[in-house]
Amino acid sequence: MFDKTLTAAAVAATIEDGMTVGVGGWGPRRKPMALVRELLRSPVKDLTVVAYGGPEVGMLCAAGKVRKLTYGFVSLDAIPVEPWFRRAREAGAFEARELDEGLLQWGLRAAAMRVPFLPTPVGLASDVMSFNPDFRTVRSPYDDAEVLLAMPALKLDVALLHVDRADRRGNVQTLGPDPYFDELFARAAARCYVSCEELVDRIDASHAADARFNLVERSYITGVVPARFGAHPTSNPPAYGWDMEHLRAYCALATQEQGWLTYRAQHLAGSEADYLARAGGESRLAALPVPVF
Repeated sequence: MFDKTLTAAAVAATIEDGMTVGVGGWGPRRKPMALVRELLRSPVKDLTVVAYGGPEVGMLCAAGKVRKLTYGFVSLDAIPVEPWFRRAREAGAFEARELDEGLLQWGLRAAAMRVPFLPTPVGLASDVMSFNPDFRTVRSPYDDAEVLLAMPALKLDVALLHVDRADRRGNVQTLGPDPYFDELFARAAARCYVSCEELVDRIDASHAADARFNLVERSYITGVVPARFGAHPTSNPPAYGWDMEHLRAYCALATQEQGWLTYRAQHLAGSEADYLARAGGESRLAALPVPVF
């Protein structure tokens, strides 16, 4: 009854048309790409995606699976704007909610706290309200009577994350230097699925030195999926860096009319093991250098 292990295909099968899916990580860093690839292989469509976006957003847009996108940015860092996202955005292929990084975090935090909104002065002196006409303001009930933006909660049906280690009960650990906002994605979601580099029977005293890396309580984790190199082609420090050779080839295809079909045929046909083999196998992927900022 405590075993939460699943396959990536089983996770994808739980995601239905029209759901709101939050994707953890940050740009081209620690994205749950093995889970995203299963979504790309599935028939699901009309998704609302919430992310600090990287290649997962571009791929889901290229595959025609995104109806609405809430994002702070969609970038590959060394490639400032993800080209498949740019192509879909310029074509008006989805409804866009553009936020700054802080407002996106604030909306996730409100959902995590189970409140309908959180007040903030951020955005009042910008075009945030113009581009998001559904946003409202509130007035402080205290003597200051300050007018604040009421950032609505970004409630998620499903969150997808990638971590370094997990156990079968749903305890998870992230060993990298930055947890990003993965904790908030997990807490903001009705269900949270996590792929992991290493699956152990139980995170216990032998992992006590890493206790500070526990991401979120296991009660928030619905299922765990063993997926070695599951963040590829994004980075997963300290284990491996991003695969910029792969990302550049992927981006170059955005200039071609049938580019997505080419990428899909080259990299998404077959199983995840086939994908990793085509990417160069374990020895190459483990040697990808971690970027230094």
